[in-house]
Amino acid sequence: MRKLLIIGIGAGNPDHITVQAINALNRVDVFFVVDKGDDKDDLVRLRRDLCARYITNRSYRTVDIADPARDRHSPAYEDAVKAWHAQRLAAYEEALLHELGEDECGAFLVWGDPSLYDSTLRIVDAIAARGVVAFEHEVIPGITSVQALAASHKIALNRVGAPIEITTGRRLADGLPDNVDDIVVMLDGDCAFRGIAERDIEIYWGAYLGTDDEILLSGKLADCGPDIERIRREARARKGWIMDTYLLRRSPDR
Repeated sequence: MRKLLIIGIGAGNPDHITVQAINALNRVDVFFVVDKGDDKDDLVRLRRDLCARYITNRSYRTVDIADPARDRHSPAYEDAVKAWHAQRLAAYEEALLHELGEDECGAFLVWGDPSLYDSTLRIVDAIAARGVVAFEHEVIPGITSVQALAASHKIALNRVGAPIEITTGRRLADGLPDNVDDIVVMLDGDCAFRGIAERDIEIYWGAYLGTDDEILLSGKLADCGPDIERIRREARARKGWIMDTYLLRRSPDR
């Protein structure tokens, strides 16, 4: 029976990888590397570097999978994502069927943790349900950018007895939630915090968390917001891509 491991590899620092993940790497015969294009060569290179650093006394091979392009201009966001995932499913299924032997172990190395804003688990579950290729799979957790953000800023995400919410820039554009004062925002490509009118909100922002290129900024949103937009724009132009995460925190006295 084929085996497939979905391994969380952390937010970018090679030291983020857990002992469980290192042990898992050393079980793998075939690593499936999703190639997102030249602009994101850094992400592929980190995966290869992790294998070279942590795998000992074992031969393995890598199989590149070209990541289908998502329609980022469609007004129907969920339909565009479903179509994109369907293309990914076909590509992943083809790779598993033809590149992973019946008695071999394969792996996808997932940035951060597979449970948080990553499509790999949903696609793997859908492939298993189709039954075209039979396999068993296992999930190994990793450190997320949310954890890395809190560690880099030396803060706790929640306050005593209070909840936190993790959301996306797309959701934040509809407004801040009323019943939560600590909101972690991911996947914000358009700086949705720009539209927040409330005063006395603090922001803890980080880009390329855990990497040598890490950038951090914190303070009152009204003061820091324009600087974050500028720094983010410049960093993206310089590297060709950006991953950033931030915490918005209301004053407890509101």
